Amino acid sequence: MFILRGMPSAIRFDLRAPIESVPGVGPRRAGAFHGLGIQTIADLIRHLPARHEFEAAESRIADTPLGVVASVRGEVSATRVTLRGKKRFEAVLMDHTGRLDVVWFNGLYLRERVRVGETIRVQGKATKFKGGLQMVNPRVEFLDAGHDPSPGEERLRPVYPASEELNSREIERCVDRVLNDALAQIDDHLSDEFRRERELPSLRDAHRMMHRPANESEVLAARRRLAYDEFLMLQLGVQLKRAHQRRTLHAPALRWSPEIDRHIRERVPFTLTPGQEVVVKEVAKDLQQATPANRLIQGDVGAGKTVVALYAMLMAAASGRQAALMAPTEILAEQHHASIERMLEGSNVKVALLTGAATAAERASVLRRAAEGEIDILVGTHALLTGGVRFKSLAVAVIDEQHRFGVHQRAALREKSDEPGSAPHVLVMTATPIPRTLSLTIFGDLDVSTIKGLPPGRIPVTTRVVGPEKRDEVYAYLRERVERGEQAYVVVPAIDTGESDASESGGGKGLADLRSTMKRLEEGPLKGKRLAALHGRLKRATRERVMERFRLGQIDVLVATTVIEVGVDIPNASVMIVEHAERFGLAQLHQLRGRVGRGARRSLCVLIGEPATEDGAARLEALAESSDGFDLAEKDLELRGPGELFGARQSGLPPFRVATLPRDMDLLLMARRDAAAWIERSPALAEPAERLLRARLLRTHGQALGLGDVA
Repeated sequence: MFILRGMPSAIRFDLRAPIESVPGVGPRRAGAFHGLGIQTIADLIRHLPARHEFEAAESRIADTPLGVVASVRGEVSATRVTLRGKKRFEAVLMDHTGRLDVVWFNGLYLRERVRVGETIRVQGKATKFKGGLQMVNPRVEFLDAGHDPSPGEERLRPVYPASEELNSREIERCVDRVLNDALAQIDDHLSDEFRRERELPSLRDAHRMMHRPANESEVLAARRRLAYDEFLMLQLGVQLKRAHQRRTLHAPALRWSPEIDRHIRERVPFTLTPGQEVVVKEVAKDLQQATPANRLIQGDVGAGKTVVALYAMLMAAASGRQAALMAPTEILAEQHHASIERMLEGSNVKVALLTGAATAAERASVLRRAAEGEIDILVGTHALLTGGVRFKSLAVAVIDEQHRFGVHQRAALREKSDEPGSAPHVLVMTATPIPRTLSLTIFGDLDVSTIKGLPPGRIPVTTRVVGPEKRDEVYAYLRERVERGEQAYVVVPAIDTGESDASESGGGKGLADLRSTMKRLEEGPLKGKRLAALHGRLKRATRERVMERFRLGQIDVLVATTVIEVGVDIPNASVMIVEHAERFGLAQLHQLRGRVGRGARRSLCVLIGEPATEDGAARLEALAESSDGFDLAEKDLELRGPGELFGARQSGLPPFRVATLPRDMDLLLMARRDAAAWIERSPALAEPAERLLRARLLRTHGQALGLGDVA
């Protein structure tokens, strides 16, 4: 983000000027720039090269060196397409010194572009062939009419993210016309001393070296500075928000004693694991402070996060305060409500449920009781965020499946208490393990607790990946398991072909949907067995009835969408089949797999898929090879990138333009340390020398991180 100060009088191109002010950018080309998100000259300078390619110095055809990368231009004098044997497109290139034969294997698409009479430039390695010169599969550049780039010296050429309407060369030419003027207007928000200590170039030099590098070292130096800036801005925003909350907000300091601890544990139907014990101590320590807790509790599927959350909520109840638990779906909220009520049966703790499915009368009753303090623990969905929900004394807010919610939703829960300046302790939970790199970025405002290990007795789930041709064998085996008294899940991506469940990705042509799968199984491999369907569009009472019948063993196979992804615990369910597994994310498949393996029987998860890409195949293979959610989370990050994971886009945080994770972990850690020290020294970034940094920070992350109150 560039912010202008005084401009030298000789400057022709103002960074704020529209892209149309660049010579050669008319209305049509301006529209193409707008399609890339480039509205102004500043946007153009921020549109950094995706990579740099070596461009050899241009030579005459007769002087072309052999066996090394060379660049040659000439006029196309003849072309030919060969369809026999190896398909190829050939062209003859001529200049005043000689002839070069060029061949592109599998390059038939070029016959529409490389035409006789056109001047082109090719770059590749020349060899002797039948007494003449030949280049095989060179890179080709189509030289625009009226534009005759000089042969130049060898250089690193920027390659920009482009579109069909606007190619990289055109973007490069526009950047070239305005770059000198633009660089003169870029002020740095980091001092010379600060940069020297970290061996960072100035912001002005970094942009010059990205757009017009002298060598690869300059590209690396520029990239390091710009990636560091992205991390630093995010970390400063996180630390600024955190410091503000600690200065201005207070939370109820909850009571804890050995007696309270004993009463809570009596309600838990099992002994806590060592991993749970560690996190319970961390949470209990947080809740006894008057500073609002802001803690992420993560653990693998089945690690027992809900028990830790219940411990925190019962600490609130023991202190005469209220607690809320928010889940992303009605089904999960209902399951949390049912399991909490079972554990608290016979106690004085009052538990209630609020979802979008509540009738007007039910909702009004819950709202009144919550506002008057008659409800100790309120479980719900996004409905808890609506304006009408108020608490008399909210002390603990728990958010389940954190990756489904953003920063603003966490903030909305903090505003539900009627006590001025008071904020609840916030605990967020996820069974989707978060790579350490992401925990420091997207969730950088949270303290992180990890529940290590699984409850005793858990048997690892065997995972198999098969193609559609094995489907009949898979279901024949499933029938055998069902006839031995076991139960199973069959998961499909959609309810109807072309539609999707409210919580899941869309369907597609030829997709095995829930209804067609039910019909096929009932009439085919599972004929005579007890099947039932479960999806998000069923009424709450129907869903509860289906789940209760499945829990009681009255249903053999549950055919479902991803509404069973979390919170379902049926020990007798030992087989899961996922149809069209390539349509699911790695973390989501791991969650689904976690629904089996909860009893004494050896469990099996079969992924039926036909991935169309290498990444898709790698995702399924990774799941077959590992049952460790943390390993899989790192793999998912590697395959899909942070923008696609854990609600990164949903959170509103802008994607990194330069930095990449986990490659830049060292830079991230340095930026995190620097940001923490900076905010410790200047909690509001209010010094005159910090004005530019503060302005850029608020423009970049102010809205996403909710920094308006800080400003």
